[in-house]
Amino acid sequence: MSRIGKLPIAVPDGVKVAIEGGRVSVAGPKGELSVPVPDGISARLDGASLRIECEDPSRGAMQGLTRSLANNCVTGVTKGFSKRLEIVGVGYRARQSGRVLTLQLGYSHPIEVLLPEGVDAKIVANTKIEISGIDKQAVGQVAANIRGLRKPDPYKQKGVRYEGEVLRSKEGKSGAA
Repeated sequence: MSRIGKLPIAVPDGVKVAIEGGRVSVAGPKGELSVPVPDGISARLDGASLRIECEDPSRGAMQGLTRSLANNCVTGVTKGFSKRLEIVGVGYRARQSGRVLTLQLGYSHPIEVLLPEGVDAKIVANTKIEISGIDKQAVGQVAANIRGLRKPDPYKQKGVRYEGEVLRSKEGKSGAA
C-alpha cells in the first residue's frame, strides 16, 4: 500500500467533487479539472474528504499517483499554481501582447510563445515572468518550455531560469602558465 495514497484529501467549502465512470471531476471557484481513475483503484467521498483506495495490492504506486493528481486538482481549483521565471542577460527582456509572449534572448530574432488555454502569464518587470493557471502540469510545462529557449549558461550565468534557481558557476579556460 502507498503511504501517500492512504492519506485523505480535504475538500474545502465551495468545491464540488463528482465521481463517475472512472473519473474524478473537481469544480471550484477558479474552474473545473478532472483526473482519470485507473483499474484497480477506486475513489470514495466521505463527507468533506476524498479517499483513493487500492483494490489490488500490486497497484499501490497507481494509488499514490492518483491521489496526488486528485489533490493537485483540488488545490488548482481553489488556489491555483504559479511559476516565476527570471531572464538574466544584457538586452534580454520579455513583452506580452494578449496571449503571446515575445522574448528577446540574445538571438538575431525575437521568439514568440503562444500561451495555451488555461495558462496565463504576467510580466512583472522586463526580466521577470509569472506563469499561472489551475493545471499544475500545464503551468510547469509552459515554464519548462520557456526556460528551454535559452537555458542558463554555467559560464556567464545568462539565460532563463526559475526564480531562486542556484547555478553552479564553471571556470572558463585557463591559459598556459
